[in-house]
Amino acid sequence: MIRNALIAAAALTAVVAPATAVADPIIGTPPPCVGASDLAGSEFNVKKCGVSDVDQHRAGLENNGGAYCGPASLYNVLHYWGHEKDAPVGWLTTKVGNLNPKDPADYSVITNSIGRIGVDAKYNGGTNLTNLRTAWNIATKPARDAGWTTSTGAVSTHENPDFAGELAKKLNEGPLQLVYGRYKAGPTTGSLQRSGGHIITVVSATGSFGGNTIQLKLADPGRAGDSGQGNYLYTQSAYESLDVTLTKRSIKEYVPVKDDENTREDESLEPGTYRTVTRWELTGPRYVSDTTRQMVEAFNWFDMAK
Repeated sequence: MIRNALIAAAALTAVVAPATAVADPIIGTPPPCVGASDLAGSEFNVKKCGVSDVDQHRAGLENNGGAYCGPASLYNVLHYWGHEKDAPVGWLTTKVGNLNPKDPADYSVITNSIGRIGVDAKYNGGTNLTNLRTAWNIATKPARDAGWTTSTGAVSTHENPDFAGELAKKLNEGPLQLVYGRYKAGPTTGSLQRSGGHIITVVSATGSFGGNTIQLKLADPGRAGDSGQGNYLYTQSAYESLDVTLTKRSIKEYVPVKDDENTREDESLEPGTYRTVTRWELTGPRYVSDTTRQMVEAFNWFDMAK
């Protein structure tokens, strides 16, 4: 299969990158992007510039990249550190700082790089935040070998008294990976049940410490303006900053029982359980659905220094 050959090559061999760095693409509307780092007082305003907005939908990835939001959003994070901070991040001879997602000549190399992140994050039809942090550690090893220090972690919405404030403080260090679940109506009135999820890159946040709402700007690898049109699987879409609002919610979540493949019984037929959890509902002009609600569950944060 094309996808298997591509991933194997990305995982086991180096991808040759251009010898010279190229001009940084900039997230920001309108350009140029103006960064912000205001954490003083009761309100915050944080914005990162120089974050890429790569597409996850690409020929050569499994199902044309339909579930590669995690690897693609992590590539955006690595782009920031490679271009804005000159960190030597990448794999063998492939250095993210030498690649320009807007340059058609680099498209295949970046596709291979996203595939490599998928391998390192143990892609199995999707990825999770934990394994994506492992992929970050692999991609940043060249930086540590060159004397940099790196760190990463995760922050959950549940039982976190100031999720918005934590998000702003961690975003001030570097762009974040945010995961939200798509929740449909559960078995009982008022309950919700997770039916899937998506991972995106956060580039900007404004709000109040201890508040119940926060405004974000996102680089979303799955919501390109030209998605599904023409030659979109072979070209990089125009960069966009998508505006969303997060609102704190307490929800009654129905959790079905998962089947254990190692037993004869089908445990999924057993009744599930209910729990009350804190989530932050994501709404915005490009995030409208008649069947599900988007509930943010956690984010990955990343930091580097030399």
